[in-house]
Amino acid sequence: MLPGFLTRAVELLLAREGRSLHLKAAGGATAVLAVVMLLGSWAAVAAEEGARGANLTSYPKALWWSIETATTVGYGDFFPVTPWGRVVGTVVMVVGITTYGMVTAALATWFVAREQKRSHRLGHETVQALHERFDRLEQLVAGKGDRH
Repeated sequence: MLPGFLTRAVELLLAREGRSLHLKAAGGATAVLAVVMLLGSWAAVAAEEGARGANLTSYPKALWWSIETATTVGYGDFFPVTPWGRVVGTVVMVVGITTYGMVTAALATWFVAREQKRSHRLGHETVQALHERFDRLEQLVAGKGDRH
């Protein structure tokens, strides 16, 4: 069931017609982050298994740790103690930082594009209003010229 759900979620994020490239990239990065956090949690438990002082001893704890790590919150309640656990942590951190940067950039781009469309529409309306005024002025001037 889960692989089918993940496949459908990725299709929804990436394959929508009309969705801009930056939103597709942010959606793809978010999907990659989810997979990295899920697999990273499993890899951290595997790397830490049997290590002295290990506190990532179950998948739920490791999943919480990967969420903390990806978001760079890092409460310090869970952390890897083995070299391989730290490698997994590094991957989760880099993917998390990159993903949140891409999502932030996509949102900023969306807001800027929306504002530019609004400004362009207002600019077009202003130009159209000026043309109508000039047309009325030309008619007034032409009308007064006929009277004299």
